[in-house]
This record gives sequence, C-alpha cells and structure tokens, in this order.
Amino acid sequence: MYAFEYARPASLAETEKLLADCPDAKLLAGGQSLIPALKLRLNRVPLLIDLGGLSGMNRIERRDNSLAIGAMATHAEVGGSDVVKSAIPALALLAEGIGDPQVRNRGTIGGSLAHNDPAADYPAAALALGATLKTNRRDIAADNHFSGLFAGFADDEILIEVLFPIPQRFAYAKFPNPASRFALVGAAVAQTGAGVRVVATGASANGVFRVTELEAALSSSFRTEGLRNIQIDSSNLASDIHGDAEYRAHLVGVMTKRAVDNCLG
Repeated sequence: MYAFEYARPASLAETEKLLADCPDAKLLAGGQSLIPALKLRLNRVPLLIDLGGLSGMNRIERRDNSLAIGAMATHAEVGGSDVVKSAIPALALLAEGIGDPQVRNRGTIGGSLAHNDPAADYPAAALALGATLKTNRRDIAADNHFSGLFAGFADDEILIEVLFPIPQRFAYAKFPNPASRFALVGAAVAQTGAGVRVVATGASANGVFRVTELEAALSSSFRTEGLRNIQIDSSNLASDIHGDAEYRAHLVGVMTKRAVDNCLG
C-alpha cells in the first residue's frame, strides 16, 4: 500500500471542500473494493476521504411510492430493514445474499453502485427498477449511469441516496461464484406500470444490461412458459475460467425463469 493522507469529514460541505482542494482524492464508503485495490497497489491516492462521519447517510425510509436508501447504508442494514422488507422484499433478499457477514456489515449500497463491478448485485436491481441515483450535484437515472465497465460519477460527485420506485413485482436470482459470492450470472426482473424489465449481471465484462428479448416475452405474458424457446445471444458475453459465454447465456435464461417464479410466488 502506498502512503496517503486520511480525512473523516463531519459534513457534506466539508467533504466537498476536501474534494475541491484535492481532485485526485478518493471517497471511502465500506472499502470492500477500494481497500483491497490499495493494498495490492493497484490504485494510488493522495487523500482518502472517509464518508463514515456523515450523519444520516444510512437512512432508509418510504416516500410515497418510492423507497429511499442512503448511500452509506450497509448491505446488512438493507437486508434487515423492515421498511425494505415491506416495500421491496426481494431487495432485502438480494442484500442478504451479498458476500459474507463481514462484507455485508461493512460494504454499502452506495459503494457498490459507485464502483459498478460487472458482477455486482445492486446494479441489476437499480437498472431493473428504474432507480434514481441522487448525488450532491444531480439526479441520475439508472439507465444513464450503468453505461460501461466500472462506470462511475464525476470526480466532484458524492452519492447521497438511491430512490427505488416500488414495483408491482420484483425478484432477483443469481448463480453465485462459490468463492466470492459475486454473480457468475444474475437476473433481476421487475414489473411496473411502465412495463417489464429484465437485467442481467455477471454475464458481460461491460457490466449490467437489459435483456430485451426476455422483456418482450414477459410483457406479452408474465409466465416462464414464454421464455423456453428464447436463445440468448452469447457473442458479447464474457468467457473465463468460471464459465464460457455460451454457459453464461444459458444461465441468463435460467436465472430469469427463477426470478419470474419468485415474482409469482
């Protein structure tokens, strides 16, 4: 690990000033991705700004027809929240399936969405549900945020909270890597008044993406029967030691069917 300065601001204004004074600084949320990168010297920062001192950044609350989750809410807090369980139960289940207890008690929803790992769980849910990512500078629709590998925010942006519209139905199913618990392939299915969305994670090195052919089939009939004959194009999917592109394409279909079954109870 390279040497760096450390700051733990007590307010958003102080955090913004630190970023303005040191544009190359990095924000620290749960540290589950950044700290290993620093330890392995894959990243070098002059200043690490710990967001743990900002009050209220882990707030979880229902707002009319939306669920608002503060960016510093840990996976364990999301998974254990009665508000989340009442509004979007499958989102709580998703959080409970991330990593192990240590990761869930340190990692945050904001850190996951900002880092945007191509095999992470929250990006699939955010894109499927049409979430809005609210920063100190702007509101960003999930459709505009997840645009590529590790796509994130501008250097002066701080993710404050995530706003999830409450759907008619939502479920997430994943085939986890047995070591990391990241999704080898995961599928999020959401049915809202605007239609059906199916989002895959873990299948592409470029990150999460909508599976339009599955969306069309489920929009016609929200049943797994209509998915049986759909072949997912594997040409743009990832191949590695854990599974080739054809296997991942198959898993996209399988995980989508499981998510639909979960939606239907």
